[in-house]
Amino acid sequence: MKKQDFDEIIPRKGTNCEKYDLLESYFGNGNAIPLWVADGDFRVPEFITSAIRYRADHEIYAYSYRPAGYYNAIINWQKVRHDWTIDQEMILPTQGVVSTLSSIIMAFTSAGDKVIVQPPVYTPFFSCVRDCGRIVVENPLKFSNGSYSFDLEDLSRKIDQGTKLLILCNPHNPVGRVWTKQELLDLGDICLKNNVLIISDEIHSDLIFSGNNHLPLPKVSEQLASNCIVCMAPSKTFNIAGLATSFVIIPDKGIRQQFDHFLRMLHLKNGNLFGNIALEAAYHFGMEWVDQQNKYLEANRDLMYAFFRDKMTRIKMTPMEATYLAWLDFREYDIPEAEMNRLLIDKVEIVLNKGSIYGKEGEGFFRLNFACPRQVLEEALSRMEAVLGG
Repeated sequence: MKKQDFDEIIPRKGTNCEKYDLLESYFGNGNAIPLWVADGDFRVPEFITSAIRYRADHEIYAYSYRPAGYYNAIINWQKVRHDWTIDQEMILPTQGVVSTLSSIIMAFTSAGDKVIVQPPVYTPFFSCVRDCGRIVVENPLKFSNGSYSFDLEDLSRKIDQGTKLLILCNPHNPVGRVWTKQELLDLGDICLKNNVLIISDEIHSDLIFSGNNHLPLPKVSEQLASNCIVCMAPSKTFNIAGLATSFVIIPDKGIRQQFDHFLRMLHLKNGNLFGNIALEAAYHFGMEWVDQQNKYLEANRDLMYAFFRDKMTRIKMTPMEATYLAWLDFREYDIPEAEMNRLLIDKVEIVLNKGSIYGKEGEGFFRLNFACPRQVLEEALSRMEAVLGG
């Protein structure tokens, strides 16, 4: 296929774009470089836009269903990309991973039940639990020698009879880990022994860097396959989050039937016509495109590694095995996070995510989205060096 130009600058202001058009109202600086919202600045591949345009030319956008091609695209993608064999009955379409998390929480727990999250972690994990009237139990990741791991002893201590679910981020946002088979086995064993269902958010599973392989949770063992719900979507991979389409893969028939009933009860089965078309096109034609994008993202990541190693040594960048979200440790500056955040916005003129929004363990860290043209990233880093120094 034709080589994608990931260096292309595509103006996004004035498109009702959260990442760009809310800079002034949210942060007070509409000219800052936005490296916060987790979507890409890359053009959606032509095979997706062509499929949408073709369908849009039929000028009735009424009720539709998902054809066999939709499911076959998912099945083939999982087989080729992740060496994971699934069948159509395991797949339940949904309308976005975050809304799916809330739906699972409501379907499998009752008010007052406990749900485990592992901070620092994607902010909606907390809000989905609390907004559903459930109790967040924090099992923080261990941070040692610049890298993160599960704290299994803490997990075992915190599980009790009221603990019903654990939300796993795999690969992890924001710390960039791709969990190993042994790590997942050890975590899963504790959940199995305590009858804790695992929700595995695998939305970043296609954004994996060299030397790492994503392992879908059900592939770890037959026992874990019977005790989990996997949440996936093409949205991060192909930059189509605005089309609100996702899916879950549930190997266990009983769990699947229970969740399917919940989705039907709330009439959440139809989905978005153009989202369905985009998913099918993405998974049918997108393999080589994703390889190109990952290579570009990996080069952006390596550029940052070298930059912070050689020019801004007080910022420590956590090793990134996956995602396009860098996790940066600013604590050597010894500046309170809120003050550093304003400095970045007002003086450096870039917008990052404060680490504390991912849990108190993230205090003093910042998350940087590097799914952008390289010249944009280079400009942002240059601004950081000019204001903050080495």
